[in-house]
Amino acid sequence: MQLHHVQRAPTRVPRYVSPLTLDAALQLFALHGRQARAMAGGTDLLVELDRGAHTGVEVLVDLTRIEGLDTITVQDGWVHLGPLVTHSQVVESTACRQFVLPLAQASLEVGSPQLRNRATVAGNVITASPANDTISALLALGADVHIASSTERRTVPISEFITGFRTTVLGPGELVTGLSVRALNSAQRGVFVKAGLRRAQAISVVHLTAIVTLNEDLVADAILTLGSVAPTVVSVSGLGALLRGRRLDAAAISDAVAAAIDTAAPIDDLRATAGYRTSLVATMVERAFETLAADQQASQWPIDAPLLRGSGTTPAHMTDIIDVDASAVITATVNGTVVAAAGAAGITLLDWLRDEAGLTGVKEGCAEGECGACTVHLDGAAVMSCLVPAARAAGSEVVTVEGLADDGRLTPIQAAFVEHGAVQCGFCTPGLLMSCAKLLDEHPSPTRRQVQLGLAGNLCRCTGYGAIERAIEHVANTNSGTSTGSGS
Repeated sequence: MQLHHVQRAPTRVPRYVSPLTLDAALQLFALHGRQARAMAGGTDLLVELDRGAHTGVEVLVDLTRIEGLDTITVQDGWVHLGPLVTHSQVVESTACRQFVLPLAQASLEVGSPQLRNRATVAGNVITASPANDTISALLALGADVHIASSTERRTVPISEFITGFRTTVLGPGELVTGLSVRALNSAQRGVFVKAGLRRAQAISVVHLTAIVTLNEDLVADAILTLGSVAPTVVSVSGLGALLRGRRLDAAAISDAVAAAIDTAAPIDDLRATAGYRTSLVATMVERAFETLAADQQASQWPIDAPLLRGSGTTPAHMTDIIDVDASAVITATVNGTVVAAAGAAGITLLDWLRDEAGLTGVKEGCAEGECGACTVHLDGAAVMSCLVPAARAAGSEVVTVEGLADDGRLTPIQAAFVEHGAVQCGFCTPGLLMSCAKLLDEHPSPTRRQVQLGLAGNLCRCTGYGAIERAIEHVANTNSGTSTGSGS
């Protein structure tokens, strides 16, 4: 009898290694083969391990200490993303918004600010789920995937990289070392559109990317990719020929809708029926092409979307490789104090902070990055500590809710929570305070839209959002002398 994932014992990887160079990482994979697993953001991998998946894994190889792999560059009509580039970095990047807007829009829809601060675009591709938002954008933009092993380097178009549901061409010992994304030119317009069951932290029911190339008012080419409607993200074949030489008017858009419906092969699942997905495809394709026809593809981009991280925040780099097992002691600066404790291999930062460092203000609400109760600041960025391996904190700076107050004196946001009754059952409060603190550091007088985006990764089961927003508004008023607006 097969057990449900909540009944299976978690997979505890007994060894954690954080190499300092890509060559060292590739040598580890050449040595350990399928017993080694690569980790960048880890937002999918750690959940899967906690559910008992990936048995036989003996070594977790964390790539996030390797310098130079988290850069975004533009060259010769291509935008190049290192394998450690996070969704937050794409959202923050002016170059990505200018040259690959659909990818930036898709990255903004991934999870929450805390997740986007850890999750990488390359990881989204490697997971290869048809619901993964960035894949439709990358497929439409004609991205290439760069792959390396200890003996070989190769480049594969993303259309060939993903071979089926959650399967890719990656072989034993191979790592994705970057993505190259073709930049849109002045004659092209592109937009990403997503439908989920809620406004944030939502897995796509349907997502799509549409790109048109215009010659004056006539379509020279058109590309449409659809996600969550087939085992892989799919392209609508023949769309360019169907629309070529036509104005992007109601008749042309209607033909694009019909072609999209013919391509989609959705299924019934927990998120939607096949029929509902088909109706969504029709509506979303119509609206996407209407948006492109009106040249309004960037109109919904939020002004100064909160990142919950300092601008340009990067991981603390080490001078020595980190290689620990469960008995090895790691040292981290937690709330300004050096903490040394063992037990970091095979567990999350959440568990290490609570069980080894004795900081019980960090709460476990879901253990899969859905609720935000475990939010802490890691090297200046808000993250979900349930999705960070504990050993990643070695040599880093961590701030928990216990570290917000200064010698027992509450910070303005903590005092405002008390004054406005923003503390109810209190379980979600530590994570909310950590997100609010980072939001107010980033935007001292946030708009209501910024507040909504900044707190999208924190769930309050007591439905106390009104009081929480009033507490933020109180601090913002103090900072600026004016009330928060309702702009975007």
